[in-house]
Amino acid sequence: MEAGEVSTVVAVDGPSGSGKSSVSKEVARRLGLAYLDTGAMYRAATWWCLHREVPLSDAAAVADAVRGLPLDMGVDPDDATVRVGGTDVTAAIRETRISAAVSAVATNLDARAELGRRQRAVIDDERAGGWSQGRGVVAEGRDITTVIAPDADVRVLLTASEEARLARRARELHGTDDAAAVAATRDQVVRRDADDSTVVQFQVAADGVVTVDSSHLDLPGTVQAVLDVVERTLAGRS
Repeated sequence: MEAGEVSTVVAVDGPSGSGKSSVSKEVARRLGLAYLDTGAMYRAATWWCLHREVPLSDAAAVADAVRGLPLDMGVDPDDATVRVGGTDVTAAIRETRISAAVSAVATNLDARAELGRRQRAVIDDERAGGWSQGRGVVAEGRDITTVIAPDADVRVLLTASEEARLARRARELHGTDDAAAVAATRDQVVRRDADDSTVVQFQVAADGVVTVDSSHLDLPGTVQAVLDVVERTLAGRS
């Protein structure tokens, strides 16, 4: 980071299928910032528990496993590789079995506390140096704007209608958004949001958080909408 350059933290929250990952990754790329996918951390923790045959119904055992999770999160938006114990699990954590089980970890308060601690450490590292050399980070998830980085320079709630979110996730997973694909996707979107909302609020923007509704926007349009929020917010602080 050059002298006089200020670190920037952008926090993005939102429900499943709102486009958080794709949008946040591209925003980070365009701004030259690191990218932190906190949802991937919960998925990696779930993979680890299943790999070690930890019963997900045993909250204490899950929390203990997460505390020992040997996780390496790539924060380069062009290479956001996730490794657990040296194993590349970037693709494996997107499998249906992980999607079906991840809420058991995400709703475990002790596991959330541990992963939240690690998330704050990554954000602090990118503020001071890290991969971005102090330029900062775009962090996305469920509770980044409210719990993990409530002091972020820019805080965005990225949302969309349930219909739009189901169609997007169906296209992502099944290559089509016909009725059968949407029905097959519903559990991963609606049920997960319902489960996760028992421990964190990500459906309504908290005070100071800007809502971007992507229901009728494509990916480039949504990216630009978030970049516009970043520009306006930072300009208002200068």
